[in-house]
Amino acid sequence: MSADRPKGAIVRADELPFRSEAGCQVATAVGPGLGARIVRLDVVRVPPGVRWDPPDAAGEENVVVVFDGSGTASSGPSRADVTRASAVYSPTGDAYSLTAHTDATLTAYVWRSRLLDGRRHGANPRRFSSLWNEETQLRGFGGTGHAAASDRTAAMNFLFWPGTGTPQLCLHCGVMSPGEYFNVHIHPESEEAFIVIEGRGQLYLDDRWHDAGPGDILYAAPGVPHGTRHNGEDPAGPRFATCGGPTPFDPMLYERARVSPEVR
Repeated sequence: MSADRPKGAIVRADELPFRSEAGCQVATAVGPGLGARIVRLDVVRVPPGVRWDPPDAAGEENVVVVFDGSGTASSGPSRADVTRASAVYSPTGDAYSLTAHTDATLTAYVWRSRLLDGRRHGANPRRFSSLWNEETQLRGFGGTGHAAASDRTAAMNFLFWPGTGTPQLCLHCGVMSPGEYFNVHIHPESEEAFIVIEGRGQLYLDDRWHDAGPGDILYAAPGVPHGTRHNGEDPAGPRFATCGGPTPFDPMLYERARVSPEVR
């Protein structure tokens, strides 16, 4: 990695600079300003009763996670009710939209990427899911040796990944009980962007741990060590959960979970 290229950043939710777009508020949390070349992560606040129709969505892959509020979402021809922790995938060629219910603002985090050469989505990609979907998981992840590893490992849910038809973006959710880790690792060719969806814990970036809470974001450039841990000491304490993933997806994670990294 070039010495003058940023390694990444911890972006605080309360420091995001929002701008007005089509009746909504939008902040770019990860993008060229942090050195990201492949992935962009936007935060969108949709006021009560308002519909968000991003004008350029059909030209890129999009993954949406509802952080707060409720409403409806469309992905191409499909439509579903959404609430906190709902997830939406919109493949290249299809647009998505979000409509907030009339009683509260809907806040969503949106991962965006234009497909690299040679990548195509599956024949029938999954379009809707939940962060708590446990049907395909990675357990016992020992990291990649870039920091001391713990044997108290968290489960990671695979929500949108090659097995569900996504060719470049992905969405994973790591759910940590007090004392658990998703051990430090790197992605040699992928940019990683993920958020804290729930609870308080710590994010590892480059060479140290950072305290983090709901809505905070980690961005790591390719080859930069990163990870998560729940540093709470009360075994009965609330869980700590993060969601996001490397772009383009890293086959290493699926191979460790003993599932195929081929797009289906």
